[in-house]
Amino acid sequence: MEFLQPATWAEALAAKAAHPEALPIAGGTDVMVELNFDARRPDALLDLNRVAELTEWAQDNGRIRLGAGVSYTRVIDELGGQLPGLAMASRTVGSPQIRNRGTVGGNLGAASPAGDSHPPLLATGAEIEVASVRGTRVIPAAEFYTGVKKNALAPDELISAILVPPAAGPQQFSKIGTRNAMVIAVTSFSLSLDPRAETVGTGIGSAAPTPIRAEQAERFLAGALAEAGLWQSRAALPDAIIGEFGGLVKAAAAPIDDVRGTSAYRRHALAVMARRTLTWAWNSYRG
Repeated sequence: MEFLQPATWAEALAAKAAHPEALPIAGGTDVMVELNFDARRPDALLDLNRVAELTEWAQDNGRIRLGAGVSYTRVIDELGGQLPGLAMASRTVGSPQIRNRGTVGGNLGAASPAGDSHPPLLATGAEIEVASVRGTRVIPAAEFYTGVKKNALAPDELISAILVPPAAGPQQFSKIGTRNAMVIAVTSFSLSLDPRAETVGTGIGSAAPTPIRAEQAERFLAGALAEAGLWQSRAALPDAIIGEFGGLVKAAAAPIDDVRGTSAYRRHALAVMARRTLTWAWNSYRG
């Protein structure tokens, strides 16, 4: 196995162009597991830990430009106020050691349907910045996932950053697992409310071949809140709206039965999480 260790972003892109089969590694929380269990044996590893540009974040035209190498711990500690949904999801990732090493960029590269960062990225309308020696392009999160553990990257491309709008209202994340820590999600759900634009964002994890949005649920809730004047009045949400929203989130899923849970359980759990996160988010907005 060849080991490539660029020191700059330009060197990393050149190495990926010369070795498109090279598997990128940063935190290694997914890659090393696959290597240790002999589930993957790439011809080359592309170590990105020396590329300082990937570990930076900054304001960028009204969004947060989050370097692909920023760890979950730093998202929690440094961006919890601006990206609360992503920070909530980051808190559920593994152990403190894993959060110190693991990155949102690595989660995107793995593209597992159960990845914890995917639902809040979908719910907030994030975009993925990818680059190669040919140039840079931006992919909406909703178009980034192309199949089970597959993404829209070309063979010579690397993820450079994630572009996430700062929260304009309450955000929530909820995850069901077999225990409270060190667990892969049986299913997960994220919600984002934007009272200024009167829009709703959702993200569903581990309940379809890829992370998905519940678009019909988003349209229903935004419309119901506007029709009842609730965005302005901040009155209590009627139970009927909460229940219908949960049902539409449940209907959006296409889960399977596996060792972690049945399809029926995942659908039920999503309905419960949707109702709860909506209640929590709305109470936060009212308060």
